[in-house]
Amino acid sequence: MKRIILFAIALFIFSHSDAQNAIKTTVKGSGKPVLLLPGFASDHTVWDSVITEFIDHNELHLVDYAGFGQIQAVDSLWLPRVLKEIKSYIAHNNTEEWTVVGHSMGGTIATWLAAQENLNIKQVVVIDGLPGTAALMFPGVDPSTLIYDSPYNNQMLAMSDQQFSQMAVMMAQGMAGSPEHQNLIAESITKCDRKTYVHGYTDYLKLDVRPLLKQITVPVTIIAAGLPYGVDAATQTYKKQYSNLKNYDFHIKADSKHFIMYDAPDWLNEKLHAILDL
Repeated sequence: MKRIILFAIALFIFSHSDAQNAIKTTVKGSGKPVLLLPGFASDHTVWDSVITEFIDHNELHLVDYAGFGQIQAVDSLWLPRVLKEIKSYIAHNNTEEWTVVGHSMGGTIATWLAAQENLNIKQVVVIDGLPGTAALMFPGVDPSTLIYDSPYNNQMLAMSDQQFSQMAVMMAQGMAGSPEHQNLIAESITKCDRKTYVHGYTDYLKLDVRPLLKQITVPVTIIAAGLPYGVDAATQTYKKQYSNLKNYDFHIKADSKHFIMYDAPDWLNEKLHAILDL
């Protein structure tokens, strides 16, 4: 009986502690370590085509964020906690040099990690991600002034589930080409904890890595989507946003939308092989 009680207490403590984590990691495959960071409102399944391609070549560390997918939400200050825990995860699993691959917000986090001191990062791959999203969406606005308690955020929180789902469907249409993948993106958005989605996006907009780019010394590869704005417009946006980064390789898929792993998986995997096989 004593053992059963002690086991129950330990299980409760473990479950309580795990529920408070801002990230969850799953490790698959073997080889050189690669950290895969999904974008905002996505979970690790967004990397399925990459996992299938590289599981026999690399040790893939798949990250999920609290409040997205099936991961329980945490309290406020969501993204600062995510950043802290990802940084700690790399620092405490520091046996080999890491490659960090991030999509969208995950790419922003990847460059933030590359700018930190004393992390054993070999290289970074950014897939359709910007270091300062707020600067693109709200030119001239200081991102530090953005707050949770705004009319837009309050409107989002007050939406019915049906209204939120309709919004997700409309957003997804601009992020991937096929209806199948649009449905996957919309489902991923609707599964999010609403408060995490709304306040977490404010956290994301407040994250501006542009001033830190000058501190990055490891190789950076940026893989961009040409749609919906076209190759020229997208290229100019990236050049402006990454102007503080000394050197980087840049590739753009003209006919892909934001989720390149959905629209052009073979092309993306070919680019990743050129980077990860070195």
